[in-house]
Amino acid sequence: MKPIHRRFLVALGIAALAGAASGQAVAQGYPAGPVRVVVPFPPGGGVDSMGRILGQKLTEALGKQIIIENRPGANGMIGSEIVAKSAKDGYTLLVNGANFVTTPSLYSNVTYDPIKDFDPVSLVAHAPNVLVVHPSLPAKSVKELFTLAKARPGQVHYASSASGSTPHLAAELFKTMTRTDLLHVPYRGTGPAITALLSGEVSVMFMPAIAAVPHVKSGRLRALGVTTLERLPAMPDLPTVAETGLRGYQSSQWYGVLAPAGTPGPVLSLLNSHVAKIMQNPEMKRRMTDSGSLAVGSTREQFAFHLKEEFAKWAKVIKASGARVD
Repeated sequence: MKPIHRRFLVALGIAALAGAASGQAVAQGYPAGPVRVVVPFPPGGGVDSMGRILGQKLTEALGKQIIIENRPGANGMIGSEIVAKSAKDGYTLLVNGANFVTTPSLYSNVTYDPIKDFDPVSLVAHAPNVLVVHPSLPAKSVKELFTLAKARPGQVHYASSASGSTPHLAAELFKTMTRTDLLHVPYRGTGPAITALLSGEVSVMFMPAIAAVPHVKSGRLRALGVTTLERLPAMPDLPTVAETGLRGYQSSQWYGVLAPAGTPGPVLSLLNSHVAKIMQNPEMKRRMTDSGSLAVGSTREQFAFHLKEEFAKWAKVIKASGARVD
Protein backbone atom coordinates (compact mmCIF):
# COMPACT_ATOMS: atom_id res chain seq x y z
CA MET A 1 0.00 0.00 0.00
CA LYS A 2 1.33 3.43 -0.93
CA PRO A 3 2.18 5.69 2.04
CA ILE A 4 -0.32 8.38 0.98
CA HIS A 5 -3.14 5.82 0.86
CA ARG A 6 -2.13 4.46 4.26
CA ARG A 7 -2.10 7.96 5.76
CA PHE A 8 -5.53 8.65 4.20
CA LEU A 9 -7.07 5.50 5.71
CA VAL A 10 -5.53 6.22 9.09
CA ALA A 11 -6.97 9.74 8.97
CA LEU A 12 -10.40 8.34 8.15
CA GLY A 13 -10.16 5.92 11.07
CA ILE A 14 -9.16 8.69 13.47
CA ALA A 15 -12.05 10.84 12.23
CA ALA A 16 -14.51 7.98 12.71
CA LEU A 17 -13.26 7.32 16.24
CA ALA A 18 -13.44 11.03 17.05
CA GLY A 19 -17.02 11.18 15.73
CA ALA A 20 -18.04 8.17 17.80
CA ALA A 21 -16.41 9.61 20.91
CA SER A 22 -18.12 12.94 20.30
CA GLY A 23 -21.48 11.19 19.93
CA GLN A 24 -20.95 9.27 23.17
CA ALA A 25 -20.04 12.51 24.95
CA VAL A 26 -23.22 14.15 23.68
CA ALA A 27 -25.32 11.19 24.90
CA GLN A 28 -23.65 11.20 28.33
CA GLY A 29 -24.55 14.86 28.85
CA TYR A 30 -28.00 14.62 27.32
CA PRO A 31 -30.30 16.17 28.17
CA ALA A 32 -28.70 19.13 29.87
CA GLY A 33 -31.94 21.11 29.83
CA PRO A 34 -35.60 21.01 28.76
CA VAL A 35 -36.61 19.07 25.65
CA ARG A 36 -39.32 20.42 23.36
CA VAL A 37 -41.82 17.91 21.92
CA VAL A 38 -43.86 19.35 19.07
CA VAL A 39 -47.40 18.07 18.61
CA PRO A 40 -48.63 19.22 15.17
CA PHE A 41 -52.32 19.17 16.15
CA PRO A 42 -54.57 21.06 18.58
CA PRO A 43 -54.91 19.96 22.22
CA GLY A 44 -57.37 17.18 22.97
CA GLY A 45 -56.83 14.84 20.02
CA GLY A 46 -55.17 11.43 19.94
CA VAL A 47 -51.71 12.67 18.94
CA ASP A 48 -51.82 15.36 21.62
CA SER A 49 -52.94 12.89 24.28
CA MET A 50 -50.13 10.49 23.37
CA GLY A 51 -47.60 13.32 23.40
CA ARG A 52 -48.64 14.40 26.88
CA ILE A 53 -48.59 10.86 28.27
CA LEU A 54 -45.08 10.35 26.90
CA GLY A 55 -43.97 13.80 27.99
CA GLN A 56 -44.88 13.11 31.60
CA LYS A 57 -43.13 9.74 31.62
CA LEU A 58 -40.02 11.02 29.80
CA THR A 59 -39.72 13.88 32.27
CA GLU A 60 -39.53 11.29 35.06
CA ALA A 61 -37.10 9.07 33.13
CA LEU A 62 -34.71 11.79 31.91
CA GLY A 63 -34.87 14.04 34.94
CA LYS A 64 -35.44 17.10 32.73
CA GLN A 65 -38.62 18.89 31.76
CA ILE A 66 -40.37 17.77 28.57
CA ILE A 67 -42.27 20.73 27.16
CA ILE A 68 -45.24 19.89 24.92
CA GLU A 69 -45.72 22.51 22.21
CA ASN A 70 -48.86 22.36 20.07
CA ARG A 71 -48.19 23.75 16.57
CA PRO A 72 -51.34 22.81 14.63
CA GLY A 73 -52.25 23.57 11.06
CA ALA A 74 -52.37 22.13 7.54
CA ASN A 75 -53.15 18.58 8.69
CA GLY A 76 -49.99 18.40 10.79
CA MET A 77 -47.62 19.85 8.21
CA ILE A 78 -46.80 23.09 10.05
CA GLY A 79 -45.53 21.40 13.20
CA SER A 80 -43.71 18.68 11.25
CA GLU A 81 -41.89 21.28 9.14
CA ILE A 82 -40.78 23.10 12.30
CA VAL A 83 -39.14 19.94 13.61
CA ALA A 84 -37.58 19.05 10.25
CA LYS A 85 -35.81 22.42 10.23
CA SER A 86 -34.81 22.39 13.92
CA ALA A 87 -31.33 21.83 15.32
CA LYS A 88 -30.19 18.22 15.12
CA ASP A 89 -29.31 17.98 18.81
CA GLY A 90 -32.15 15.99 20.36
CA TYR A 91 -33.76 19.00 22.03
CA THR A 92 -36.65 19.20 19.54
CA LEU A 93 -38.72 16.08 18.90
CA LEU A 94 -41.94 15.32 17.05
CA VAL A 95 -44.87 13.17 18.11
CA ASN A 96 -47.06 12.38 15.12
CA GLY A 97 -49.56 9.90 13.77
CA ALA A 98 -50.43 7.98 10.62
CA ASN A 99 -51.14 11.11 8.59
CA PHE A 100 -47.41 11.89 8.78
CA VAL A 101 -46.70 9.55 5.85
CA THR A 102 -49.89 10.26 3.87
CA THR A 103 -49.64 14.05 3.52
CA PRO A 104 -47.06 13.94 0.67
CA SER A 105 -49.55 11.93 -1.40
CA LEU A 106 -52.50 14.13 -0.47
CA TYR A 107 -50.94 17.58 -0.79
CA SER A 108 -48.71 19.14 -3.45
CA ASN A 109 -47.03 21.69 -1.17
CA VAL A 110 -45.35 19.48 1.46
CA THR A 111 -41.93 21.02 2.21
CA TYR A 112 -40.34 18.01 3.91
CA ASP A 113 -39.79 14.32 3.22
CA PRO A 114 -41.15 12.15 6.08
CA ILE A 115 -38.54 9.48 5.37
CA LYS A 116 -35.40 11.48 4.53
CA ASP A 117 -35.82 14.52 6.80
CA PHE A 118 -36.49 12.66 10.07
CA ASP A 119 -34.77 10.05 12.21
CA PRO A 120 -37.21 7.54 13.75
CA VAL A 121 -37.04 7.14 17.53
CA SER A 122 -39.84 4.66 18.28
CA LEU A 123 -43.25 3.49 17.18
CA VAL A 124 -45.26 4.09 20.34
CA ALA A 125 -48.72 2.57 19.86
CA HIS A 126 -51.37 1.39 17.42
CA ALA A 127 -54.94 2.65 17.70
CA PRO A 128 -57.34 0.51 15.65
CA ASN A 129 -60.44 1.77 13.94
CA VAL A 130 -63.70 -0.14 14.15
CA LEU A 131 -66.00 -0.47 11.15
CA VAL A 132 -69.40 0.54 12.51
CA VAL A 133 -72.80 1.09 10.92
CA HIS A 134 -76.04 2.71 11.98
CA PRO A 135 -78.55 0.05 13.15
CA SER A 136 -80.93 1.05 10.35
CA LEU A 137 -78.49 -0.26 7.73
CA PRO A 138 -79.37 -3.89 6.86
CA ALA A 139 -75.81 -5.18 7.14
CA LYS A 140 -74.75 -7.35 10.07
CA SER A 141 -71.33 -8.39 8.79
CA VAL A 142 -68.53 -7.04 6.62
CA LYS A 143 -69.57 -9.40 3.83
CA GLU A 144 -73.16 -8.15 3.98
CA LEU A 145 -71.91 -4.56 3.85
CA PHE A 146 -69.95 -4.92 0.64
CA THR A 147 -72.76 -7.01 -0.90
CA LEU A 148 -75.13 -4.15 -0.08
CA ALA A 149 -72.67 -1.56 -1.40
CA LYS A 150 -72.31 -3.44 -4.69
CA ALA A 151 -76.09 -3.54 -5.07
CA ARG A 152 -76.42 0.18 -4.29
CA PRO A 153 -73.39 1.94 -5.86
CA GLY A 154 -72.97 5.49 -4.55
CA GLN A 155 -75.98 5.21 -2.22
CA VAL A 156 -74.26 4.07 0.98
CA HIS A 157 -72.75 7.11 2.74
CA TYR A 158 -69.75 6.96 5.05
CA ALA A 159 -68.48 9.65 7.41
CA SER A 160 -64.95 10.76 8.22
CA SER A 161 -63.39 13.39 10.46
CA ALA A 162 -61.84 15.12 7.41
CA SER A 163 -60.61 14.47 3.91
CA GLY A 164 -57.26 12.70 4.18
CA SER A 165 -57.88 11.55 7.76
CA THR A 166 -57.18 8.00 8.92
CA PRO A 167 -60.92 7.06 8.91
CA HIS A 168 -61.23 8.45 5.36
CA LEU A 169 -58.27 6.46 4.05
CA ALA A 170 -59.42 3.32 5.90
CA ALA A 171 -62.69 3.53 3.96
CA GLU A 172 -60.88 4.21 0.69
CA LEU A 173 -58.75 1.10 1.23
CA PHE A 174 -61.96 -0.86 1.88
CA LYS A 175 -63.50 0.51 -1.33
CA THR A 176 -60.40 -0.37 -3.36
CA MET A 177 -60.17 -3.91 -2.03
CA THR A 178 -63.91 -4.64 -2.38
CA ARG A 179 -64.37 -2.66 -5.62
CA THR A 180 -67.40 -0.93 -4.19
CA ASP A 181 -68.62 2.65 -4.47
CA LEU A 182 -69.29 4.20 -1.05
CA LEU A 183 -70.00 7.94 -0.94
CA HIS A 184 -67.63 9.97 1.28
CA VAL A 185 -69.10 12.66 3.55
CA PRO A 186 -66.30 14.53 5.38
CA TYR A 187 -66.99 16.46 8.59
CA ARG A 188 -64.98 18.97 10.59
CA GLY A 189 -63.65 16.64 13.23
CA THR A 190 -64.39 13.25 14.76
CA GLY A 191 -67.16 14.60 17.04
CA PRO A 192 -69.39 15.97 14.25
CA ALA A 193 -68.84 12.81 12.18
CA ILE A 194 -69.95 10.59 15.07
CA THR A 195 -72.98 12.80 15.70
CA ALA A 196 -73.99 12.45 12.05
CA LEU A 197 -73.63 8.66 12.22
CA LEU A 198 -75.62 8.36 15.45
CA SER A 199 -78.45 10.43 13.94
CA GLY A 200 -78.57 8.28 10.81
CA GLU A 201 -77.47 11.14 8.55
CA VAL A 202 -74.78 8.74 7.28
CA SER A 203 -74.66 4.95 7.61
CA VAL A 204 -71.03 3.86 7.90
CA MET A 205 -67.82 4.99 9.57
CA PHE A 206 -64.37 3.63 10.32
CA MET A 207 -64.36 5.04 13.85
CA PRO A 208 -61.48 5.22 16.35
CA ALA A 209 -61.90 2.29 18.74
CA ILE A 210 -61.79 4.51 21.81
CA ALA A 211 -64.88 6.35 20.52
CA ALA A 212 -66.67 3.33 19.07
CA VAL A 213 -66.67 0.98 22.08
CA PRO A 214 -69.23 2.82 24.27
CA HIS A 215 -71.66 3.39 21.38
CA VAL A 216 -71.46 -0.26 20.32
CA LYS A 217 -72.00 -1.50 23.88
CA SER A 218 -75.02 0.80 24.26
CA GLY A 219 -76.53 -0.54 21.03
CA ARG A 220 -76.55 2.82 19.27
CA LEU A 221 -74.12 1.50 16.65
CA ARG A 222 -73.38 -1.95 15.23
CA ALA A 223 -69.75 -3.06 14.95
CA LEU A 224 -68.80 -5.21 11.96
CA GLY A 225 -65.05 -5.56 12.32
CA VAL A 226 -61.81 -4.13 13.69
CA THR A 227 -59.27 -2.82 11.19
CA THR A 228 -56.08 -4.35 12.61
CA LEU A 229 -54.87 -7.91 12.03
CA GLU A 230 -55.41 -8.70 15.72
CA ARG A 231 -58.70 -8.55 17.59
CA LEU A 232 -59.28 -5.69 19.98
CA PRO A 233 -58.88 -6.66 23.67
CA ALA A 234 -61.72 -4.31 24.59
CA MET A 235 -64.03 -6.17 22.14
CA PRO A 236 -62.63 -9.73 21.94
CA ASP A 237 -65.69 -11.20 20.20
CA LEU A 238 -65.49 -8.73 17.31
CA PRO A 239 -63.70 -10.26 14.29
CA THR A 240 -61.11 -8.38 12.28
CA VAL A 241 -62.08 -7.15 8.82
CA ALA A 242 -59.42 -9.50 7.42
CA GLU A 243 -61.00 -12.47 9.22
CA THR A 244 -64.37 -11.81 7.64
CA GLY A 245 -63.09 -12.48 4.12
CA LEU A 246 -61.17 -9.33 3.16
CA ARG A 247 -57.77 -10.97 3.52
CA GLY A 248 -54.86 -8.59 4.02
CA TYR A 249 -57.00 -5.60 5.05
CA GLN A 250 -55.20 -3.57 7.70
CA SER A 251 -55.57 0.05 8.72
CA SER A 252 -55.02 1.85 11.99
CA GLN A 253 -53.95 5.07 13.55
CA TRP A 254 -50.49 4.88 15.02
CA TYR A 255 -48.29 7.18 17.05
CA GLY A 256 -44.54 7.61 16.93
CA VAL A 257 -41.64 9.78 18.06
CA LEU A 258 -39.22 11.31 15.56
CA ALA A 259 -36.25 13.69 15.52
CA PRO A 260 -34.67 15.84 12.80
CA ALA A 261 -32.47 13.79 10.45
CA GLY A 262 -28.84 13.89 11.58
CA THR A 263 -29.54 13.80 15.32
CA PRO A 264 -26.62 11.97 17.03
CA GLY A 265 -27.12 8.21 17.10
CA PRO A 266 -26.34 7.82 20.82
CA VAL A 267 -29.04 10.39 21.65
CA LEU A 268 -31.57 8.57 19.47
CA SER A 269 -30.65 5.26 21.10
CA LEU A 270 -31.06 6.75 24.57
CA LEU A 271 -34.47 8.15 23.71
CA ASN A 272 -35.54 4.88 22.12
CA SER A 273 -34.53 2.94 25.21
CA HIS A 274 -36.61 5.15 27.48
CA VAL A 275 -39.68 5.18 25.18
CA ALA A 276 -39.57 1.38 24.82
CA LYS A 277 -39.39 0.92 28.60
CA ILE A 278 -42.28 3.32 29.11
CA MET A 279 -44.53 1.58 26.60
CA GLN A 280 -43.70 -1.94 27.82
CA ASN A 281 -44.46 -1.06 31.43
CA PRO A 282 -47.49 -3.14 32.57
CA GLU A 283 -49.27 -0.03 33.86
CA MET A 284 -48.86 1.73 30.52
CA LYS A 285 -49.95 -1.35 28.57
CA ARG A 286 -53.13 -1.53 30.65
CA ARG A 287 -53.71 2.16 30.13
CA MET A 288 -53.42 1.76 26.36
CA THR A 289 -55.68 -1.32 26.31
CA ASP A 290 -58.39 0.45 28.31
CA SER A 291 -58.36 3.32 25.81
CA GLY A 292 -58.70 1.00 22.81
CA SER A 293 -55.02 1.19 21.80
CA LEU A 294 -52.15 -1.29 21.70
CA ALA A 295 -48.81 -0.31 23.27
CA VAL A 296 -45.74 -0.98 21.10
CA GLY A 297 -42.39 0.65 21.96
CA SER A 298 -40.41 -0.56 18.92
CA THR A 299 -36.75 -0.46 17.97
CA ARG A 300 -35.60 2.38 15.71
CA GLU A 301 -35.12 -0.06 12.84
CA GLN A 302 -38.63 -1.46 13.21
CA PHE A 303 -40.11 2.04 13.16
CA ALA A 304 -38.06 2.98 10.08
CA PHE A 305 -39.39 -0.10 8.27
CA HIS A 306 -42.95 0.72 9.38
CA LEU A 307 -42.69 4.29 8.04
CA LYS A 308 -41.46 3.17 4.62
CA GLU A 309 -44.08 0.43 4.39
CA GLU A 310 -46.92 2.77 5.36
CA PHE A 311 -45.68 5.50 2.99
CA ALA A 312 -45.72 3.11 0.01
CA LYS A 313 -49.01 1.44 0.95
CA TRP A 314 -51.04 4.63 1.34
CA ALA A 315 -49.50 6.31 -1.70
CA LYS A 316 -50.99 3.49 -3.80
CA VAL A 317 -54.37 3.72 -2.05
CA ILE A 318 -54.54 7.51 -2.46
CA LYS A 319 -53.55 7.32 -6.13
CA ALA A 320 -56.12 4.61 -6.85
CA SER A 321 -58.91 6.46 -5.04
CA GLY A 322 -58.09 9.94 -6.33
CA ALA A 323 -58.32 11.21 -2.74
CA ARG A 324 -56.19 14.33 -3.25
CA VAL A 325 -56.93 17.26 -0.92
CA ASP A 326 -55.49 19.97 -3.17
